[in-house]
Amino acid sequence: MARKVKYGKITIVIFLTVLIWVWADLALDETLTGRPGVVVVYQSTNPKLWVSFNQTSSADIKITLVGPHSAIAEERRKLKEGVKLEFDFDAAQEKMDKPGNYSLGLLPFLQKDKKIRQLGLTVKSCEPEVLDVQVVELVEKPLTVRCFNENAMPLEAKSIEPSRVNMFVPSFWEGEKLRAEVKLTPREIDQARLMPIEKKPFIELAPGQIREADTVVKITVPPVEDVLKEYTITTPKLGIILSLNLQGRYKVNVTNLSEVLGPIAIRATAEAKQAYEQQPFQMILYVLDDDKNVATEQRKTVVYNLPESFVRKGEITRNQGPVTVRFMLVPLPAEPATP
Repeated sequence: MARKVKYGKITIVIFLTVLIWVWADLALDETLTGRPGVVVVYQSTNPKLWVSFNQTSSADIKITLVGPHSAIAEERRKLKEGVKLEFDFDAAQEKMDKPGNYSLGLLPFLQKDKKIRQLGLTVKSCEPEVLDVQVVELVEKPLTVRCFNENAMPLEAKSIEPSRVNMFVPSFWEGEKLRAEVKLTPREIDQARLMPIEKKPFIELAPGQIREADTVVKITVPPVEDVLKEYTITTPKLGIILSLNLQGRYKVNVTNLSEVLGPIAIRATAEAKQAYEQQPFQMILYVLDDDKNVATEQRKTVVYNLPESFVRKGEITRNQGPVTVRFMLVPLPAEPATP
């Protein structure tokens, strides 16, 4: 009598075999090399210390990771998205919280990182192998408070109370370096013209390492008309906008170019003056279709290309009469017909 095939047992055996192979595959460690990372200086709670890597707040590194397939696959995904692994460096925890120079062995530092271990990963190697750590003792000094806008341009303040604040800074800071900054947004500037605005001054010990003062200062800004100063744009540029129908058919010959390119007197804020200087052209001459019908010398008032955003805020205005451009349209020879 034929034996009855037990399909249930066969199915279970196949399932267990596949499960064992999948588990074995996942159990094999994989390696990911060149994984970008960054070590960031943890802000010390001690205001008298400045910890840095060669006067920077962070250091870029590359590491080789070893771990299970799933964890390495996740890191590869993050790598494609440009995500860096970030590690916090706490000088006190590493026993480097006294003034002086230290060498941080990077591999043992990374291998004990809790976030890496929680991901089931191990750091096998890294570049560089050592980071130089500097710990500088800071001293308390009085700093003059200065106002700036978002573009780091000086901003004239009507009053700053108090005008000086005490902060911990490197002992070698002297002279102009002894200042604390306050940055105001355009909205805050408008508000400070109506009533005092409160801000905390700050210093930047190194790029990305900012310390705020404990003291809050009150700032008022004078009305716009009181902060406009007289400036001269000594080397203006003239742009000529030619109608599309005239392009390739006529040449614009300006007959008084030296007069047109003379200095331009303006009244403006420092920021508005800088923006005007950075325009591609400070003056524009518009040449229209009908101008081709005039065979003699023509005269037009130049258009001053003042930056519109500052014009709307009343922060820039021309401080002289308009300049007249004298020009002629010279027909260009017709291009020969294509055979």
